[in-house]
Amino acid sequence: MHVHILGICGTFMGSLALLARELGHRVSGSDANVYPPMSVQLREAGIELLEGYAADNLEPRPDLVVIGNALSRGNPEVEAVLAARLPYVSGPQWLAEHVLPGRRVIAVAGTHGKTTTASLLAWLLESAELAPGFLIGGVPRNFGVSARLGAEGAPFVVEADEYDTAFFDKRSKFVHYRPEIAILGNLEFDHADIFPDLAAIERQFHHLVRTVPGNGQLLVADDEPALERVLEQGCWTPVAHLGTAADSPWRIALEREDASRFRVIHETPEISEDAVVDWHLSGEYNARNALAALAAAHACGVDLARGCAALSRFESPRRRQEVRGEVAGIQVIDDFAHHPTAIAATLQGLRAATPKGRLLAVIEPRSNTMRLGTLRSRLAESVAQADQAWWYQPPELDWSLADVIEGSTIPSHLRGDLDDLVAAVVAEARALDRIVVMSNGGFGGIHDKLLAALEVAHGER
Repeated sequence: MHVHILGICGTFMGSLALLARELGHRVSGSDANVYPPMSVQLREAGIELLEGYAADNLEPRPDLVVIGNALSRGNPEVEAVLAARLPYVSGPQWLAEHVLPGRRVIAVAGTHGKTTTASLLAWLLESAELAPGFLIGGVPRNFGVSARLGAEGAPFVVEADEYDTAFFDKRSKFVHYRPEIAILGNLEFDHADIFPDLAAIERQFHHLVRTVPGNGQLLVADDEPALERVLEQGCWTPVAHLGTAADSPWRIALEREDASRFRVIHETPEISEDAVVDWHLSGEYNARNALAALAAAHACGVDLARGCAALSRFESPRRRQEVRGEVAGIQVIDDFAHHPTAIAATLQGLRAATPKGRLLAVIEPRSNTMRLGTLRSRLAESVAQADQAWWYQPPELDWSLADVIEGSTIPSHLRGDLDDLVAAVVAEARALDRIVVMSNGGFGGIHDKLLAALEVAHGER
């Protein structure tokens, strides 16, 4: 079968393309911008990539078109699909029909931390020799690919996104997956372009809860009022809470302030066990992600002590506290954080892990929610753990970041030109500093530009 994918360089659709190719299909796809790292993954898998959207991309005529949720009516290739009466389907529906049947599906949902938690879980299952399949919205470095089928009948880990499915299906993606185990990691307002308020997102999460069978498992973070409201709408599945609350059966206790070492405690009327995680990541939020992954792996038969030991070999996914390089003792770190809560959590974790030197934050407010300015009142406080912050004002942002700068409690700077931004950060940086760049996009290749400029300014002379 020839499968053609619209929006193929998106993290979800690109991962879908890898699965379709692994199933033996001929796969092609188009996107407005064909760019790495996804383009590299796809070309290495033998997938034909077409830049731009056009009716001609549908020649030769594919047997099925999979349409990403970033595309809508008016797109020339979408219009050509409809006009030619080509069979088409959404990405989540294709996954549900062609990959998930017969698999023990584990869905990882939440506003933040899905990619890391799903990567952790896949690694735990892999370390236990269960050969899982997975589809993750990033590239787990322990695997080097964002998706694979895994062994026949093995568990399948899917990053379960609450964003809408397609222009013709406005349900959240995750309602298609029918998981046996679902992780609900956290829940707050996001995706202001499609959800009017938090209650609307809670309803979608409850739709996910409705799909989990009575003999399945819900793993729900404690101290999350929105998730408790979701469960109050009705729950037919056993629930295990996880976090730090004394009555949660899955708990963490930090043994280092930066959360690079913590104890995992699992207590029920039938079980009392604990084990220690000593790993390379930092931040309590990452410890919580690991706790959720350990609980899900345990439900699949993975021994707790073995799982905790495996985390010492876990490498964070690309773009999650990823060190892109170091020049003269100055690190450049890439992180996907783009929501005020995620920005604050990332900086808090890095702050605890930075005993010497300063933490310099460089931020691009690029997500749809940020572009609408919905959460802009929280941006100034989100960088409080940094020593200095630089905010990039992209041309397409139709509101000014000046109020964010004015309301900041740390030295903050605004730049509308990328080269000026790089020059300003490099001029400030000195040995032992950590420059953390936060954006959910490519940010104009700023990481490489920073490293190149640091080499000129601070490299060996």
